[in-house]
Amino acid sequence: MPLAKSTILVTGGTGSFGHAFVPMALKKFDPERIIIYSRDEMKQWEMAKLFEGDKRVRFFIGDVRDRNRLYRAVDGVDHVVHAAATKIVPTAEYNPFEAVKTNILGAMNLIDACIDKGVSKVVALSTDKASSPINLYGATKLASDKLFVAGNHYAGGGKTRFSVVRYGNVMGSRGSVLPFFWDAASKNEPLPITDERMTRFMITLEQGVELVWTAFEDMAGGEIYVRKIPSMNIVDIASAVAPGKPTRVVGIRPGEKLHEQMIGPEDSLTTFEYKDYFKILPTINTWDRGADLSKGGKPVPEGFTYTSDTNTEWMSIPELQSWVEKNLAAPSSHSAPPARA
Repeated sequence: MPLAKSTILVTGGTGSFGHAFVPMALKKFDPERIIIYSRDEMKQWEMAKLFEGDKRVRFFIGDVRDRNRLYRAVDGVDHVVHAAATKIVPTAEYNPFEAVKTNILGAMNLIDACIDKGVSKVVALSTDKASSPINLYGATKLASDKLFVAGNHYAGGGKTRFSVVRYGNVMGSRGSVLPFFWDAASKNEPLPITDERMTRFMITLEQGVELVWTAFEDMAGGEIYVRKIPSMNIVDIASAVAPGKPTRVVGIRPGEKLHEQMIGPEDSLTTFEYKDYFKILPTINTWDRGADLSKGGKPVPEGFTYTSDTNTEWMSIPELQSWVEKNLAAPSSHSAPPARA
């Protein structure tokens, strides 16, 4: 596995993904270093306390918008996980210039820095909202995905390779509806339901981290990995998190979809299916000509889509209740508004 005994940098590493990735990677791969790159000094200070005394974990204040700082941060780094993003849907809608600066220009800065500094592999985190986007967040992440795929061509004869992993609703993350419902229930407030027909994909942080590992192990460059995960109806999610609590329909927010989509029909011609995931292959490939990037995958039918409402796998209310009982932390630690559901 390429991550073993390597130096790894995680942009936006003080977020929910980083808090799951770092301890899991330390235990599984024993890397030389994991560098957390983010712009929030307070989050870094709080996270550093969790790994006090572990010399493998380092912290680096910086913004992906800052090209020069990124060049310094990736110097001597073997692998990068790009998790930094402006990702709350209404925030991006009302602050579009800021979302573009972080999600698109930040991606460009990172691609340049990784190529010029000889980073081996880069895996960028994406979102279901990048598939047939209807909001600015999704549009910026689609542009980011395209940049990372094309980054392989941009690298020319260099060794740097880029791939993408695409997630749905990450259960229990700061951007998830689960802690949002939990908070409302703890305050005896009705749980706000956007639309009773709404469905969402459900993935745990641990599954998200494991998909990144799959990408690092499998990638030749330019692939987009989509894990197979179950769906749930939003009303059932509310019932699982806060059984018996009242709900109120508040309407779909600006830029929000009724159902999530991670693979659209336009991607079906280059999508392959595996046991636990799908892989969308790049439509251009100048960096590994003649290679079979599908690696034994089964082509999906033309017109295939992977959406939360037509999914063949569904999570039951008792299954989510069991997860909530084991994993959902105190409501006060999840005060951010939901980004995804």
